[in-house]
Amino acid sequence: MAFLFGCALGFVCWFLYNYLWSGIYTVDQNERAVKTVFGRAQRIEGKTTLSNPDAISLINEERERYKYPQVEVIQPGGPYFKFPWEEVHKVNIATQTLNMAHDPEDPMANHGGQFLDAVTKDQLNTALTGQIRYRVSEQNLYAYLFGVKNPIVHVMGYFISVLRERIANFEAKKGEEETATAGISINDLRKNLHEINEHMMRECTQSAVRYGITFEASLITCIDPPDEVESALAAINTAHNEVSSEISLAQASADQKIVQSKRATEIETLRAKSEVEPLKSTAQQLEELKKRGPDVLHAYVRNVKLALYSKVRQVIMEVEK
Repeated sequence: MAFLFGCALGFVCWFLYNYLWSGIYTVDQNERAVKTVFGRAQRIEGKTTLSNPDAISLINEERERYKYPQVEVIQPGGPYFKFPWEEVHKVNIATQTLNMAHDPEDPMANHGGQFLDAVTKDQLNTALTGQIRYRVSEQNLYAYLFGVKNPIVHVMGYFISVLRERIANFEAKKGEEETATAGISINDLRKNLHEINEHMMRECTQSAVRYGITFEASLITCIDPPDEVESALAAINTAHNEVSSEISLAQASADQKIVQSKRATEIETLRAKSEVEPLKSTAQQLEELKKRGPDVLHAYVRNVKLALYSKVRQVIMEVEK
């Protein structure tokens, strides 16, 4: 009798632990969860990923391929309860950083994850280093959990293919200053890292709809050519900088001389005006005196002569013979 009672008590304890206590769970603040019933995710009827604004950029073929159902997302909190035939899939939605040269399937790929190879439009091999920041899309958890086997592998392959295509076809914008280094792809790429990063963000907006992963930032930090090319580019850039420096000094000297010439012209013009103005004033006075009669003008000339005589020591006068 005691044996049967012990077996019954053990069965009850086992049942309570496996089917009641183990069914209680919680969801952390940086997590979201999806519950499946007999392997089928709980869905929101009538809603798919095509209602996501990012799905607008998908072509018709892709819209059918990436048409995933919207699932009911369990928010942080708890405790929650699940039945034995239900399963809870938790996902970390915090932003994560990943080396862009990292290959999740082969750690030795891309030179051990140190840099990524890419070829420029002038057939120059380059080494790209940088990082990407991403997070799991809460609006498309179905694609992340059930759409593909390993989402991060698909996302990295998608990102690298877009990046290599951009490097291979990149050209500097027209209208930029023509220099001795213009047209050299590696220089154009280095000058426009910010534009390349922005292009990658625009092109990768579809990853949230395709794979359930949203790109937060593309941070390409360095683009390096082979060592032998780097030394040649350094020599070209050094020569260009020296020429630019000489041109700048010559331009500055020429500008200074032009300014000095303009200033000297202004000074001489003002000096000439200062000499002409008294003559103009005197001419106007004489014209006014002449209008009043010839005697007035004769008297004025006589008075001026007398004033001059008082200031001289010797006067030489012409005597008529």
